[in-house]
Amino acid sequence: MVFSTIIFLLRFLPITLALYYLAPPKLKNTVLFLCSLVFYCWGEVRFFPVMLALILINYLCGLGLERFEQNKTARLILLLIALAGSLGMLFYFKYANFVLSSINAIFGTGFAPIQGISVLPLGISFYTFQTLSYSIDVYRRDVKAERNIVDFGAYVVMFPQLIAGPIVKYRDVSDQLHVYKHRYNLKQIEEGMTLFTFGLAKKVLLADNLGVLVNNGWSSLSELTALTAWCVILGYTLQLYFDFSGYCDLAAGCARLLGLRLPINFDSPYRSLSVAEFWKRWHMTLTAFLRENVYFPLGGSRKGRGRTYLNILVVYLVSGIWHGAGWTFILWGLLHGLAQVLERLWGKRRDALPRWVRWAMTFLFINLAWVFFRAPDVSSALLLLKTAVTGGMGGIRLWLVNGLFRREISALELLLPVIVGTTLLVNIVVYAVVSRIVPIQSILDLIRIHTSGRVYAFHKPVGSQIMVSILLMVFWLSAALLPIFSFIRKKASKGDIL
Repeated sequence: MVFSTIIFLLRFLPITLALYYLAPPKLKNTVLFLCSLVFYCWGEVRFFPVMLALILINYLCGLGLERFEQNKTARLILLLIALAGSLGMLFYFKYANFVLSSINAIFGTGFAPIQGISVLPLGISFYTFQTLSYSIDVYRRDVKAERNIVDFGAYVVMFPQLIAGPIVKYRDVSDQLHVYKHRYNLKQIEEGMTLFTFGLAKKVLLADNLGVLVNNGWSSLSELTALTAWCVILGYTLQLYFDFSGYCDLAAGCARLLGLRLPINFDSPYRSLSVAEFWKRWHMTLTAFLRENVYFPLGGSRKGRGRTYLNILVVYLVSGIWHGAGWTFILWGLLHGLAQVLERLWGKRRDALPRWVRWAMTFLFINLAWVFFRAPDVSSALLLLKTAVTGGMGGIRLWLVNGLFRREISALELLLPVIVGTTLLVNIVVYAVVSRIVPIQSILDLIRIHTSGRVYAFHKPVGSQIMVSILLMVFWLSAALLPIFSFIRKKASKGDIL
Protein backbone atom coordinates (compact mmCIF):
# COMPACT_ATOMS: atom_id res chain seq x y z
CA MET A 1 0.00 0.00 0.00
CA VAL A 2 1.34 3.43 -0.95
CA PHE A 3 0.02 6.91 -0.25
CA SER A 4 -1.11 7.67 -3.80
CA THR A 5 -3.44 4.65 -4.15
CA ILE A 6 -7.21 4.76 -3.85
CA ILE A 7 -7.16 2.09 -1.13
CA PHE A 8 -5.02 4.36 1.05
CA LEU A 9 -6.75 7.65 0.29
CA LEU A 10 -10.37 6.50 0.54
CA ARG A 11 -10.18 3.58 2.96
CA PHE A 12 -7.10 3.19 5.12
CA LEU A 13 -6.44 6.85 5.96
CA PRO A 14 -10.04 7.87 6.79
CA ILE A 15 -10.61 4.74 8.89
CA THR A 16 -7.29 5.16 10.71
CA LEU A 17 -7.93 8.83 11.47
CA ALA A 18 -11.45 8.07 12.69
CA LEU A 19 -10.21 5.34 15.04
CA TYR A 20 -7.33 7.55 16.18
CA TYR A 21 -9.49 10.59 16.94
CA LEU A 22 -12.16 8.53 18.73
CA ALA A 23 -9.68 6.53 20.82
CA PRO A 24 -9.05 7.58 24.45
CA PRO A 25 -5.75 9.45 24.91
CA LYS A 26 -3.93 6.48 26.43
CA LEU A 27 -4.92 4.22 23.52
CA LYS A 28 -3.89 6.50 20.65
CA ASN A 29 -0.43 4.94 20.36
CA THR A 30 -2.07 1.52 20.38
CA VAL A 31 -4.31 2.53 17.48
CA LEU A 32 -1.32 4.00 15.65
CA PHE A 33 0.71 0.83 16.21
CA LEU A 34 -2.03 -1.58 15.11
CA CYS A 35 -3.06 0.47 12.08
CA SER A 36 0.60 0.81 11.07
CA LEU A 37 0.97 -2.98 11.25
CA VAL A 38 -2.05 -3.33 8.96
CA PHE A 39 -0.42 -0.83 6.58
CA TYR A 40 2.84 -2.80 6.67
CA CYS A 41 1.22 -6.20 6.23
CA TRP A 42 -1.10 -5.13 3.40
CA GLY A 43 0.11 -7.35 0.57
CA GLU A 44 3.32 -8.23 2.47
CA VAL A 45 2.09 -10.22 5.44
CA ARG A 46 4.88 -12.78 4.94
CA PHE A 47 7.38 -10.17 6.17
CA PHE A 48 5.48 -9.53 9.40
CA PRO A 49 7.88 -11.77 11.42
CA VAL A 50 10.78 -9.60 10.20
CA MET A 51 9.19 -6.44 11.58
CA LEU A 52 8.16 -8.14 14.81
CA ALA A 53 11.67 -9.59 15.33
CA LEU A 54 13.34 -6.20 14.88
CA ILE A 55 10.92 -4.55 17.31
CA LEU A 56 11.49 -7.23 19.97
CA ILE A 57 15.29 -7.40 19.56
CA ASN A 58 15.84 -3.66 19.85
CA TYR A 59 13.22 -3.22 22.58
CA LEU A 60 14.77 -5.92 24.78
CA CYS A 61 18.33 -4.76 24.07
CA GLY A 62 17.34 -1.22 25.03
CA LEU A 63 15.98 -2.45 28.37
CA GLY A 64 19.14 -4.51 28.89
CA LEU A 65 21.38 -1.51 28.18
CA GLU A 66 19.72 0.36 31.04
CA ARG A 67 19.63 -2.73 33.28
CA PHE A 68 23.40 -3.23 32.99
CA GLU A 69 24.24 0.45 33.32
CA GLN A 70 27.63 -0.17 34.99
CA ASN A 71 28.66 -3.30 33.10
CA LYS A 72 30.56 -2.16 30.01
CA THR A 73 31.03 -5.66 28.62
CA ALA A 74 27.34 -6.54 28.90
CA ARG A 75 26.35 -3.21 27.34
CA LEU A 76 28.71 -3.76 24.40
CA ILE A 77 27.37 -7.29 23.84
CA LEU A 78 23.78 -6.04 23.88
CA LEU A 79 24.63 -3.26 21.42
CA LEU A 80 26.29 -5.77 19.08
CA ILE A 81 23.20 -8.01 19.27
CA ALA A 82 20.96 -5.07 18.34
CA LEU A 83 23.27 -4.03 15.50
CA ALA A 84 23.56 -7.59 14.23
CA GLY A 85 19.79 -7.97 14.26
CA SER A 86 19.08 -4.79 12.29
CA LEU A 87 22.05 -4.94 9.91
CA GLY A 88 21.69 -8.70 9.49
CA MET A 89 18.09 -8.37 8.34
CA LEU A 90 19.02 -5.54 5.97
CA PHE A 91 21.96 -7.47 4.51
CA TYR A 92 20.04 -10.69 4.05
CA PHE A 93 17.11 -9.22 2.18
CA LYS A 94 18.81 -6.42 0.28
CA TYR A 95 22.42 -7.44 -0.39
CA ALA A 96 22.85 -11.21 -0.09
CA ASN A 97 22.05 -12.04 -3.71
CA PHE A 98 24.06 -9.05 -4.94
CA VAL A 99 27.11 -10.28 -3.04
CA LEU A 100 26.65 -13.82 -4.38
CA SER A 101 26.29 -12.62 -7.98
CA SER A 102 29.35 -10.37 -7.60
CA ILE A 103 31.41 -13.28 -6.26
CA ASN A 104 30.27 -15.43 -9.18
CA ALA A 105 31.23 -12.72 -11.68
CA ILE A 106 34.66 -12.06 -10.14
CA PHE A 107 35.80 -15.58 -9.24
CA GLY A 108 33.79 -17.65 -11.70
CA THR A 109 31.94 -19.54 -8.97
CA GLY A 110 28.44 -20.92 -9.30
CA PHE A 111 26.62 -19.93 -6.13
CA ALA A 112 22.87 -20.09 -6.62
CA PRO A 113 20.82 -17.04 -5.59
CA ILE A 114 18.76 -17.27 -2.43
CA GLN A 115 15.13 -17.94 -3.25
CA GLY A 116 12.27 -15.91 -1.81
CA ILE A 117 14.03 -12.56 -1.34
CA SER A 118 13.55 -11.06 -4.78
CA VAL A 119 11.07 -8.61 -3.20
CA LEU A 120 12.28 -6.41 -0.34
CA PRO A 121 10.20 -5.99 2.82
CA LEU A 122 8.43 -2.63 2.69
CA GLY A 123 10.61 0.20 4.00
CA ILE A 124 13.34 -2.08 5.39
CA SER A 125 16.12 0.42 4.60
CA PHE A 126 14.37 3.03 6.73
CA TYR A 127 13.11 1.13 9.77
CA THR A 128 16.38 -0.78 10.19
CA PHE A 129 18.24 2.53 10.40
CA GLN A 130 15.64 3.77 12.90
CA THR A 131 16.13 0.74 15.15
CA LEU A 132 19.90 1.17 14.77
CA SER A 133 19.61 4.81 15.77
CA TYR A 134 17.51 3.92 18.83
CA SER A 135 19.89 1.26 20.14
CA ILE A 136 22.96 3.44 19.56
CA ASP A 137 21.34 6.42 21.31
CA VAL A 138 20.40 4.27 24.32
CA TYR A 139 23.95 2.90 24.42
CA ARG A 140 25.37 6.44 24.33
CA ARG A 141 22.86 7.44 27.05
CA ASP A 142 21.41 10.12 24.78
CA VAL A 143 17.90 8.77 25.43
CA LYS A 144 16.27 6.53 27.99
CA ALA A 145 15.07 3.12 26.92
CA GLU A 146 11.38 2.90 26.06
CA ARG A 147 9.61 0.64 28.56
CA ASN A 148 6.25 0.50 26.80
CA ILE A 149 6.57 -1.91 23.88
CA VAL A 150 3.46 -0.49 22.19
CA ASP A 151 4.94 3.02 22.18
CA PHE A 152 8.22 1.63 20.87
CA GLY A 153 6.42 -0.35 18.19
CA ALA A 154 4.48 2.75 17.17
CA TYR A 155 7.80 4.55 16.69
CA VAL A 156 9.35 1.77 14.57
CA VAL A 157 6.41 0.95 12.31
CA MET A 158 4.72 4.39 12.20
CA PHE A 159 3.04 4.30 8.78
CA PRO A 160 3.62 7.94 7.67
CA GLN A 161 7.39 7.51 7.45
CA LEU A 162 7.57 3.76 6.80
CA ILE A 163 7.79 3.80 2.99
CA ALA A 164 10.31 6.53 2.16
CA GLY A 165 11.31 8.25 5.35
CA PRO A 166 12.35 10.56 6.70
CA ILE A 167 14.67 8.58 8.99
CA VAL A 168 13.24 9.53 12.37
CA LYS A 169 15.45 9.37 15.45
CA TYR A 170 13.73 8.18 18.59
CA ARG A 171 14.74 11.32 20.45
CA ASP A 172 12.94 13.41 17.83
CA VAL A 173 9.53 11.86 18.54
CA SER A 174 9.85 10.36 22.03
CA ASP A 175 8.37 13.36 23.81
CA GLN A 176 5.59 13.63 21.24
CA LEU A 177 4.59 9.97 21.62
CA HIS A 178 4.33 10.43 25.37
CA VAL A 179 1.90 13.35 25.07
CA TYR A 180 -1.44 11.58 25.34
CA LYS A 181 -3.85 14.46 25.86
CA HIS A 182 -4.27 17.40 23.52
CA ARG A 183 -1.86 15.85 21.01
CA TYR A 184 -3.43 17.59 18.06
CA ASN A 185 -5.60 20.60 17.31
CA LEU A 186 -7.46 22.09 14.35
CA LYS A 187 -4.42 24.09 13.20
CA GLN A 188 -2.28 20.95 13.06
CA ILE A 189 -4.95 19.12 11.09
CA GLU A 190 -5.17 22.04 8.66
CA GLU A 191 -1.40 22.08 8.22
CA GLY A 192 -1.40 18.33 7.73
CA MET A 193 -4.04 18.50 4.99
CA THR A 194 -2.10 21.26 3.22
CA LEU A 195 1.18 19.34 3.35
CA PHE A 196 -0.55 16.17 2.22
CA THR A 197 -2.15 17.98 -0.74
CA PHE A 198 1.17 19.45 -1.88
CA GLY A 199 2.88 16.09 -1.48
CA LEU A 200 0.22 14.24 -3.43
CA ALA A 201 0.41 16.80 -6.25
CA LYS A 202 4.20 16.51 -6.42
CA LYS A 203 4.04 12.71 -6.47
CA VAL A 204 1.08 12.06 -8.78
CA LEU A 205 0.99 15.08 -11.10
CA LEU A 206 4.72 15.79 -11.45
CA ALA A 207 6.88 12.81 -10.46
CA ASP A 208 4.71 10.08 -11.99
CA ASN A 209 4.40 11.90 -15.31
CA LEU A 210 8.07 12.80 -15.47
CA GLY A 211 8.68 9.12 -14.79
CA VAL A 212 6.81 8.27 -18.00
CA LEU A 213 9.22 10.40 -20.03
CA VAL A 214 12.26 9.02 -18.21
CA ASN A 215 11.19 5.39 -18.59
CA ASN A 216 10.47 5.90 -22.29
CA GLY A 217 13.97 7.29 -22.75
CA TRP A 218 15.77 4.57 -20.81
CA SER A 219 13.87 1.84 -22.68
CA SER A 220 15.16 3.15 -26.04
CA LEU A 221 18.66 4.45 -25.35
CA SER A 222 19.91 3.66 -28.85
CA GLU A 223 17.28 5.92 -30.45
CA LEU A 224 18.07 9.03 -28.39
CA THR A 225 19.72 12.17 -29.71
CA ALA A 226 21.78 14.55 -27.59
CA LEU A 227 18.72 16.73 -27.07
CA THR A 228 16.47 13.86 -25.99
CA ALA A 229 19.24 12.40 -23.83
CA TRP A 230 19.40 15.66 -21.88
CA CYS A 231 15.60 15.63 -21.61
CA VAL A 232 15.88 12.20 -19.97
CA ILE A 233 18.70 13.28 -17.66
CA LEU A 234 16.98 16.48 -16.53
CA GLY A 235 13.64 14.68 -16.37
CA TYR A 236 15.01 12.14 -13.89
CA THR A 237 16.59 14.87 -11.78
CA LEU A 238 13.18 16.49 -11.39
CA GLN A 239 11.29 13.20 -11.11
CA LEU A 240 13.45 11.97 -8.26
CA TYR A 241 13.08 15.22 -6.34
CA PHE A 242 9.32 15.49 -6.75
CA ASP A 243 8.86 11.79 -5.97
CA PHE A 244 11.03 11.65 -2.87
CA SER A 245 10.17 15.07 -1.46
CA GLY A 246 6.52 14.45 -2.35
CA TYR A 247 6.53 11.25 -0.30
CA CYS A 248 8.17 13.10 2.59
CA ASP A 249 5.51 15.83 2.40
CA LEU A 250 2.83 13.13 2.43
CA ALA A 251 4.51 11.58 5.47
CA ALA A 252 4.78 14.94 7.22
CA GLY A 253 1.14 15.69 6.40
CA CYS A 254 -0.09 12.35 7.76
CA ALA A 255 2.00 12.86 10.89
CA ARG A 256 0.52 16.33 11.45
CA LEU A 257 -2.97 14.83 11.16
CA LEU A 258 -1.93 12.52 14.00
CA GLY A 259 -0.54 15.42 16.04
CA LEU A 260 3.10 14.49 15.40
CA ARG A 261 5.86 16.50 13.77
CA LEU A 262 8.49 14.74 11.64
CA PRO A 263 11.87 16.28 10.81
CA ILE A 264 12.22 18.16 7.52
CA ASN A 265 14.01 16.08 4.89
CA PHE A 266 14.46 18.54 2.00
CA ASP A 267 15.42 22.20 1.80
CA SER A 268 15.51 23.28 -1.86
CA PRO A 269 18.52 21.05 -2.67
CA TYR A 270 18.88 22.11 -6.29
CA ARG A 271 19.73 25.64 -5.17
CA SER A 272 23.00 24.37 -3.70
CA LEU A 273 26.31 26.00 -4.61
CA SER A 274 28.39 22.92 -3.78
CA VAL A 275 27.99 19.17 -3.44
CA ALA A 276 28.61 19.47 0.29
CA GLU A 277 25.77 22.00 0.55
CA PHE A 278 23.57 19.70 -1.55
CA TRP A 279 23.84 17.00 1.12
CA LYS A 280 22.86 19.52 3.76
CA ARG A 281 19.64 20.08 1.82
CA TRP A 282 18.92 16.64 0.26
CA HIS A 283 17.67 13.72 2.41
CA MET A 284 18.78 15.65 5.46
CA THR A 285 17.88 12.90 7.94
CA LEU A 286 20.12 10.37 6.16
CA THR A 287 22.97 12.88 6.09
CA ALA A 288 22.56 13.47 9.82
CA PHE A 289 22.45 9.71 10.53
CA LEU A 290 25.64 9.01 8.56
CA ARG A 291 27.42 11.99 10.07
CA GLU A 292 26.63 10.89 13.65
CA ASN A 293 27.09 7.14 13.21
CA VAL A 294 29.77 6.80 10.53
CA TYR A 295 31.70 10.04 9.99
CA PHE A 296 32.23 11.05 13.63
CA PRO A 297 33.12 7.53 14.88
CA LEU A 298 35.74 7.31 12.10
CA GLY A 299 37.32 10.49 13.46
CA GLY A 300 35.55 13.12 11.39
CA SER A 301 37.94 15.92 10.53
CA ARG A 302 39.98 15.62 13.73
CA LYS A 303 42.76 13.32 12.44
CA GLY A 304 44.34 15.29 9.65
CA ARG A 305 43.45 16.21 6.09
CA GLY A 306 44.17 12.82 4.51
CA ARG A 307 42.09 10.94 7.08
CA THR A 308 39.25 13.44 6.63
CA TYR A 309 39.17 12.80 2.89
CA LEU A 310 39.15 9.04 3.48
CA ASN A 311 36.31 9.38 5.99
CA ILE A 312 34.26 11.37 3.48
CA LEU A 313 34.75 8.68 0.84
CA VAL A 314 33.74 5.96 3.32
CA VAL A 315 30.58 7.85 4.32
CA TYR A 316 29.40 8.25 0.75
CA LEU A 317 30.35 4.69 -0.10
CA VAL A 318 28.02 3.63 2.73
CA SER A 319 25.39 6.03 1.40
CA GLY A 320 25.60 4.47 -2.06
CA ILE A 321 25.38 0.94 -0.68
CA TRP A 322 22.40 1.90 1.48
CA HIS A 323 20.50 3.28 -1.51
CA GLY A 324 20.69 0.09 -3.52
CA ALA A 325 22.39 -3.26 -4.12
CA GLY A 326 24.28 -2.59 -7.32
CA TRP A 327 27.57 -1.30 -8.66
CA THR A 328 25.82 1.76 -10.08
CA PHE A 329 24.81 2.86 -6.57
CA ILE A 330 28.34 2.26 -5.27
CA LEU A 331 29.79 4.33 -8.10
CA TRP A 332 27.22 7.07 -7.51
CA GLY A 333 28.15 7.26 -3.82
CA LEU A 334 31.88 7.35 -4.56
CA LEU A 335 31.34 10.11 -7.13
CA HIS A 336 29.66 12.27 -4.50
CA GLY A 337 32.41 11.54 -1.99
CA LEU A 338 35.12 12.33 -4.53
CA ALA A 339 33.36 15.56 -5.54
CA GLN A 340 33.41 16.76 -1.94
CA VAL A 341 37.08 15.89 -1.57
CA LEU A 342 37.87 17.89 -4.71
CA GLU A 343 35.80 20.82 -3.42
CA ARG A 344 37.88 20.83 -0.23
CA LEU A 345 41.11 20.67 -2.19
CA TRP A 346 39.96 23.57 -4.39
CA GLY A 347 39.04 25.48 -1.25
CA LYS A 348 38.83 29.27 -1.28
CA ARG A 349 39.60 29.53 -4.98
CA ARG A 350 36.30 27.81 -5.72
CA ASP A 351 34.48 30.03 -3.23
CA ALA A 352 35.77 33.08 -5.11
CA LEU A 353 33.92 32.06 -8.28
CA PRO A 354 30.61 33.83 -9.07
CA ARG A 355 27.57 32.25 -7.44
CA TRP A 356 25.98 31.31 -10.74
CA VAL A 357 29.14 29.47 -11.83
CA ARG A 358 29.25 27.47 -8.59
CA TRP A 359 25.55 26.67 -8.91
CA ALA A 360 25.92 25.59 -12.56
CA MET A 361 28.90 23.35 -11.74
CA THR A 362 27.04 21.74 -8.83
CA PHE A 363 23.78 21.25 -10.70
CA LEU A 364 25.56 19.76 -13.71
CA PHE A 365 27.46 17.30 -11.53
CA ILE A 366 24.30 16.25 -9.67
CA ASN A 367 22.48 15.65 -12.96
CA LEU A 368 25.30 13.52 -14.36
CA ALA A 369 25.68 11.54 -11.14
CA TRP A 370 21.95 10.77 -11.09
CA VAL A 371 22.46 8.91 -14.37
CA PHE A 372 24.36 6.17 -12.52
CA PHE A 373 21.72 6.16 -9.77
CA ARG A 374 18.97 5.45 -12.31
CA ALA A 375 20.83 3.21 -14.75
CA PRO A 376 20.31 -0.59 -14.67
CA ASP A 377 24.05 -1.05 -15.16
CA VAL A 378 27.23 0.96 -15.67
CA SER A 379 27.37 0.39 -19.43
CA SER A 380 23.86 1.84 -19.90
CA ALA A 381 24.81 4.89 -17.85
CA LEU A 382 27.93 5.47 -19.95
CA LEU A 383 25.89 5.07 -23.16
CA LEU A 384 23.41 7.74 -22.08
CA LEU A 385 26.23 10.12 -21.09
CA LYS A 386 27.98 9.50 -24.41
CA THR A 387 24.75 10.17 -26.30
CA ALA A 388 24.26 13.42 -24.36
CA VAL A 389 27.63 14.63 -25.71
CA THR A 390 27.90 13.07 -29.16
CA GLY A 391 24.32 12.17 -30.09
CA GLY A 392 23.66 15.09 -32.39
CA MET A 393 20.89 17.68 -32.19
CA GLY A 394 18.02 15.86 -33.84
CA GLY A 395 14.42 16.73 -33.09
CA ILE A 396 12.42 15.48 -30.16
CA ARG A 397 10.69 12.20 -30.89
CA LEU A 398 7.12 12.27 -29.69
CA TRP A 399 7.31 8.66 -28.52
CA LEU A 400 9.33 10.06 -25.63
CA VAL A 401 6.17 11.61 -24.20
CA ASN A 402 3.86 8.75 -25.08
CA GLY A 403 1.60 8.11 -22.09
CA LEU A 404 2.31 11.49 -20.49
CA PHE A 405 -0.65 12.72 -18.42
CA ARG A 406 -2.74 9.81 -19.68
CA ARG A 407 -4.70 9.43 -16.43
CA GLU A 408 -5.13 13.16 -15.98
CA ILE A 409 -6.29 13.71 -19.57
CA SER A 410 -8.81 10.90 -19.34
CA ALA A 411 -10.19 12.31 -16.11
CA LEU A 412 -10.34 15.84 -17.45
CA GLU A 413 -12.11 14.70 -20.59
CA LEU A 414 -14.88 13.39 -18.35
CA LEU A 415 -14.98 16.07 -15.66
CA LEU A 416 -14.18 19.36 -17.32
CA PRO A 417 -17.34 19.67 -19.44
CA VAL A 418 -19.35 19.24 -16.26
CA ILE A 419 -17.30 21.19 -13.73
CA VAL A 420 -15.69 23.96 -15.70
CA GLY A 421 -17.05 24.11 -19.21
CA THR A 422 -15.13 24.96 -22.30
CA THR A 423 -16.15 28.50 -23.11
CA LEU A 424 -13.97 31.49 -22.51
CA LEU A 425 -16.75 33.16 -20.53
CA VAL A 426 -16.90 30.33 -18.00
CA ASN A 427 -13.12 30.37 -17.60
CA ILE A 428 -13.15 34.10 -16.94
CA VAL A 429 -15.95 33.74 -14.38
CA VAL A 430 -14.15 30.92 -12.56
CA TYR A 431 -10.94 32.93 -12.37
CA ALA A 432 -12.81 35.98 -11.13
CA VAL A 433 -14.56 33.96 -8.43
CA VAL A 434 -11.27 32.41 -7.31
CA SER A 435 -9.66 35.82 -7.11
CA ARG A 436 -12.48 37.08 -4.90
CA ILE A 437 -12.53 34.07 -2.59
CA VAL A 438 -8.85 34.11 -1.71
CA PRO A 439 -6.27 36.76 -2.63
CA ILE A 440 -3.92 35.22 -5.16
CA GLN A 441 -0.96 36.72 -3.27
CA SER A 442 -1.76 34.51 -0.30
CA ILE A 443 -1.50 31.43 -2.49
CA LEU A 444 1.77 32.66 -3.98
CA ASP A 445 3.13 33.31 -0.47
CA LEU A 446 2.24 29.77 0.58
CA ILE A 447 3.95 28.29 -2.49
CA ARG A 448 7.01 30.48 -1.90
CA ILE A 449 7.27 29.36 1.70
CA HIS A 450 6.86 25.73 0.71
CA THR A 451 9.51 25.78 -2.01
CA SER A 452 12.00 27.51 0.28
CA GLY A 453 12.03 24.47 2.51
CA ARG A 454 10.19 26.04 5.48
CA VAL A 455 7.21 23.84 4.93
CA TYR A 456 5.80 24.27 8.43
CA ALA A 457 5.48 28.03 8.22
CA PHE A 458 2.02 29.11 7.11
CA HIS A 459 0.56 32.51 6.30
CA LYS A 460 -3.08 33.41 6.78
CA PRO A 461 -5.44 32.70 5.19
CA VAL A 462 -4.56 29.03 4.81
CA GLY A 463 -6.29 25.70 4.59
CA SER A 464 -9.48 24.72 2.87
CA GLN A 465 -10.04 28.05 1.11
CA ILE A 466 -6.60 27.98 -0.47
CA MET A 467 -6.91 24.34 -1.44
CA VAL A 468 -10.29 24.97 -3.08
CA SER A 469 -9.00 27.95 -4.98
CA ILE A 470 -5.91 26.06 -6.16
CA LEU A 471 -8.06 23.20 -7.42
CA LEU A 472 -10.33 25.64 -9.25
CA MET A 473 -7.37 27.29 -10.92
CA VAL A 474 -6.05 23.87 -11.95
CA PHE A 475 -9.37 23.14 -13.64
CA TRP A 476 -9.33 26.55 -15.29
CA LEU A 477 -5.84 26.07 -16.68
CA SER A 478 -6.58 22.51 -17.70
CA ALA A 479 -9.49 23.64 -19.86
CA ALA A 480 -7.09 25.63 -21.99
CA LEU A 481 -4.34 22.97 -22.05
CA LEU A 482 -6.53 19.93 -22.67
CA PRO A 483 -6.62 20.24 -26.48
CA ILE A 484 -2.81 20.49 -26.57
CA PHE A 485 -2.31 17.39 -24.42
CA SER A 486 -4.89 15.47 -26.44
CA PHE A 487 -3.11 16.38 -29.68
CA ILE A 488 0.28 15.26 -28.29
CA ARG A 489 -1.16 12.01 -27.02
CA LYS A 490 -2.70 11.17 -30.38
CA LYS A 491 0.47 12.01 -32.29
CA ALA A 492 2.66 10.07 -29.87
CA SER A 493 0.47 6.98 -30.13
CA LYS A 494 1.17 6.96 -33.87
CA GLY A 495 4.92 7.28 -33.39
CA ASP A 496 5.10 10.59 -35.22
CA ILE A 497 8.29 12.62 -35.03
CA LEU A 498 8.61 16.34 -34.59
